[in-house]
Amino acid sequence: MASEDSYNKGRADLDFQSLVDAYYAPLFRFALSLTHAENDAYDLVQETFMIWAAKGHQLQDVSKVKTWLFTTLHRRFLETQRRFVRFPHLEITAAEEELPNVEPEVVNRIDAQSLVLLLGQVDPVFKAPLALYYLEEYSYNEIAEILAVPLGTVKSRIARGLAELKVLFLRAKPARKERAQ
Repeated sequence: MASEDSYNKGRADLDFQSLVDAYYAPLFRFALSLTHAENDAYDLVQETFMIWAAKGHQLQDVSKVKTWLFTTLHRRFLETQRRFVRFPHLEITAAEEELPNVEPEVVNRIDAQSLVLLLGQVDPVFKAPLALYYLEEYSYNEIAEILAVPLGTVKSRIARGLAELKVLFLRAKPARKERAQ
């Protein structure tokens, strides 16, 4: 009974606000050392406390709260970094040269089923990188690893595949208009 009372007393010490008061500043300093950006550090600390609110009750040893919080923050940081590496955030102006030149009327007429059928007609050398990138959402680096080709080759094949796909789409456009009439 005494051990259960000490357990419940330990749980009472884990009041959410008291945890925030005790660990917010050190967690923020740690997050700032990882992210080097205040806003990202604030977000990381907030996410850590959100995770605590959802899962903290599962912690068996209350003396490990500080370790749990720091470990959770670090894991969340690593997840964010992995996501950023896989899906980097670029301003559209920075990526303009990599974007294919597609006229607005073409985009407005594309339907997914037709596009997948046209993808089947693309040269197989270009089809695999296109499918991996646009359908499976793999990064260029992952595609290079999967296909065992250099990164530049992946970028080139995707660009050439898009050009071929555009030609196929524009050729198919008159046939679709005739069927619609």
